Amino acid sequence: MLFKIRRIHLFQTSAILVCCLLLQQPASASPFGHGLFGEDVPFGSATSLTIGLGSPVNLTLVPSGPNFTGSGSHNITVTSTDVVGYKLYAYSPSSTNMVNGATVIPTSGNVSPSTLSINTWGYNTDGSSNYVGMHSTPREIKDANGPFKNGDVTTVKYGVLTDITKDAGDYTVSVVYTAVAENQ
Repeated sequence: MLFKIRRIHLFQTSAILVCCLLLQQPASASPFGHGLFGEDVPFGSATSLTIGLGSPVNLTLVPSGPNFTGSGSHNITVTSTDVVGYKLYAYSPSSTNMVNGATVIPTSGNVSPSTLSINTWGYNTDGSSNYVGMHSTPREIKDANGPFKNGDVTTVKYGVLTDITKDAGDYTVSVVYTAVAENQ
């Protein structure tokens, strides 16, 4: 029996990042007396928030019994001087399907972390082999408290499980990450 190795690529669209940068909204700092006292961060309007995307995720599928499986991860780094913290969101705006021409691998239907069904893909932030499905609207994947002037890293792991009937080739899906400063 001949096994074909398939590759799946997840990538972030630079055009979406450019749009996000061009459509920035002003951020306001937390009022006096809120947040964490004594933190080494700027006061007032000097509060900042940046997000750094890791490299694109490449998943190489390997045989696993009668199926193919693969996983890969990358790091999202949020740097914030907001003393309250930030929330990190992820979503696939145009489609949650991994696409290879006319062939698709849909996102998992899991709403809580669980094993993947055959011919689905998903993600997690705990590094396990349990995944949830991606959404087409922003969903919170992390709520972090406190300033992170040196950066706070979130590892996002992706996984896929397919059967032998899926066409070989490169499957892609766009994932957008958004970080939002919290204030009180």
